[in-house]
Amino acid sequence: MRGRGPAMAEEAAVRAQADAVRRLKQDKADPDEIAKEVAKLLEMKAQLGEDEGKHKFVLKTPKETLTGKYGEDSKLIYDLKDQGGELLSLRYDLTVPFARYLAMNKITNIKRYHIAKVYRRDNPAMTRGRYREFYQCDFDIAGQFDPMIPDAECLKIVHEILSDLQLGDFIIKVNDRRILDGMFAVCGVPDSKFRTICSSVDKLDKVPWEEVRSEMVGEKGLSPEAADRIGEYVQLHGGLDLIERLLQDPKLSQNKLAKEGLGDMKLLFEYLTLFGITEKISFDLSLARGLDYYTGVIFEAVLLHQENEHVEEAVSVGSVAGGGRYDGLVGMFDPKGRKVPCVGVSIGIERIFSILEQRLEASEEKIRTTETQVLVASAQKKLLEERLKLISELWDGGIKAEMLYKKNPKLLNQLQYCEDTGIPLVAIVGEQELKDGVVKLRIVATREEINVRRESLVEEIRIRTSQC
Repeated sequence: MRGRGPAMAEEAAVRAQADAVRRLKQDKADPDEIAKEVAKLLEMKAQLGEDEGKHKFVLKTPKETLTGKYGEDSKLIYDLKDQGGELLSLRYDLTVPFARYLAMNKITNIKRYHIAKVYRRDNPAMTRGRYREFYQCDFDIAGQFDPMIPDAECLKIVHEILSDLQLGDFIIKVNDRRILDGMFAVCGVPDSKFRTICSSVDKLDKVPWEEVRSEMVGEKGLSPEAADRIGEYVQLHGGLDLIERLLQDPKLSQNKLAKEGLGDMKLLFEYLTLFGITEKISFDLSLARGLDYYTGVIFEAVLLHQENEHVEEAVSVGSVAGGGRYDGLVGMFDPKGRKVPCVGVSIGIERIFSILEQRLEASEEKIRTTETQVLVASAQKKLLEERLKLISELWDGGIKAEMLYKKNPKLLNQLQYCEDTGIPLVAIVGEQELKDGVVKLRIVATREEINVRRESLVEEIRIRTSQC
């Protein structure tokens, strides 16, 4: 029965569509809508009939989706096997599943973001936000568009995110896989070694050129002459001036791939200049990004820091975002090999959280763990009903309020709860306040207390929380 799964699923889809048509007819829906759904049903039936007895490429959700997409990083995939012996894996990133989704649903134009968990069989480094199970946030643009416009938007988004989060100084490195491949070709790297040499170059942000060269020659069998020629290029970085210089390079300018990549890079920098973000962008020929599915522009954002105020050169403290163009990935999943150009970026949420937490810990600033604007508290016992009445009024007024789930909590415990969680205000009901028709509003940060007329409480909370 395992082998019949896809066909049965298609038959089930046809039955579901037929049921939908029947319901529309019973509900006397709009004739145009009924006609549209009937046409869809007929198309599905025709497709089912055409496929009978034919070999069909079926996209089953888990099987083998991740293989052959990540190059040397494939060793970090969590491989599993189900009870039927199929090769399964935990999700390595959000890009490959997105490409599969586009192919399965024949989507050719979409802009989306996605936040979800991914898994890496890696060596964890908790202080650097490096885990085996972690969240990523991806933003992707799929569709046939004029060159570099979506790519520039992705870089603008990364710049905006890192600027707004105020993580410190950062730089966004950009390169192009076509420039890399062209560079490898003119330097004498055999085609069969392009990807493995690319993986070595990608380590230049972590280790010096001498170690990378040693790996290329000693472990990967590249000639010393080719390695030295690569070294002349991959240690270059700059902006439009460097792009112009390389466009005039006697070797690179004669390579079709490199010339295309440099032309698009020049266009990209022109758009980034219009966006006003080029001061944070560096065209860096050492950026390689090891994933095999990239086909064009690639980029990576790294945070910078200085050991002390006297150090002139900034030192990298780690990558927090990366991405690029992957025009061929969707076609790998499409039965007819139809391509959908795509570009996207992935934000390392855990890495960013780790940095923010370390900074807050160093400053001894308390982390606010809730969006609650006010805690409804009582000053004496037997006031649960009054707390419930008041919190209901606040909820109805659109105020984010909460209370402790105890009949008679001590006032000190209620105030301490606000201190611990970062709730900025406390609305206190007591016997005297009830008699006077007021609520005592306590500002947690300053411990100032004011009496507010009950009918004015919602507006007062809104004013005070807007200032926080």
